[in-house]
Amino acid sequence: MLATMDVPAALSALAPRLSPGAATALNARRLSGGASLETWAFDLDDGAALILRRRPPSALMSDTALPLATEAVLLAAVRPRGAPVPEVVHVCAPEDGLGEAYLMRRLEGETLGKRIVRDEAFAGVRPGLARRCGEVLAAIHATPLEGLPPLATSDAANELQRYEAVYRDLRPQRPIFEAAFRWLESRAPPLERPVLVHGDFRNGNLMIHPASGLVGVLDWELAHLGDPAEDLGWICVNSWRFGQWRRPVGGFGDYQDLLDGHAAAGGGAVSLERLLFWQALGSLKWGVMCLMMYASFASGADRSIERAMIGRRASEAEIDLVLLMERLG
Repeated sequence: MLATMDVPAALSALAPRLSPGAATALNARRLSGGASLETWAFDLDDGAALILRRRPPSALMSDTALPLATEAVLLAAVRPRGAPVPEVVHVCAPEDGLGEAYLMRRLEGETLGKRIVRDEAFAGVRPGLARRCGEVLAAIHATPLEGLPPLATSDAANELQRYEAVYRDLRPQRPIFEAAFRWLESRAPPLERPVLVHGDFRNGNLMIHPASGLVGVLDWELAHLGDPAEDLGWICVNSWRFGQWRRPVGGFGDYQDLLDGHAAAGGGAVSLERLLFWQALGSLKWGVMCLMMYASFASGADRSIERAMIGRRASEAEIDLVLLMERLG
């Protein structure tokens, strides 16, 4: 297995198999690197622009993250439905020397949520983004399940149980979270018809072009079968609005535009009440994630300032939960 510093060499060796006219890879550079995945951009000498998504050997894989080969299959499955996703060009085999990885064509656009909701360059596309998100989610949710790799199925009750177990292990004292678990538990809707759910559809995982709008849905590692309202509610969680709290859909749009786009594109009618339930559940999940981040910092497992800063945002989730519980009654 190649070390991280050898990734450019492995890409060059693989280049002739990626494109008939290519002999080598150029300009390989790592774009990001968290605890689990690396993203590399590179070019082939025949002009093709590609992305490598790779899980390094040292990475820890969560019990909810999909294998990258499964991600690649899902991208290929949703693309014919009209969902804007990168085209997968190669799923790596052991002999490629890159470990668990796949390669896709590079898209052009912006993924930083703060820029998308604030920069003047995106002012022309922002008004249509919420409806377009609804349309794209309808395409994803309409993907035939036959032929897909095995995926977990989760409903509202499952999500609550899973996150409450994590919450209890952390041993916090957060009365609003305690109330939210019981409030949501009493209102959890049944899963009527499982569909393919992206699982992390939000501003930050969407690529937006200043002229073309939504051009890419990224980061499919949490995809599963579930309630379509889960995706619709998640993009409305306040933390993904990047300060533009008056625009509940990603900081750029309104609820009705999102729901109308989903219904018009064949996703079926989803009530605002059901969306708001899943938004509240999303806020609670994010709050628990914030507590996990702080616990990691406090224990010394990860002393990065980012962990401490995200940990403090648990209070934001509490405010959101109070407002949503009051709204829904």
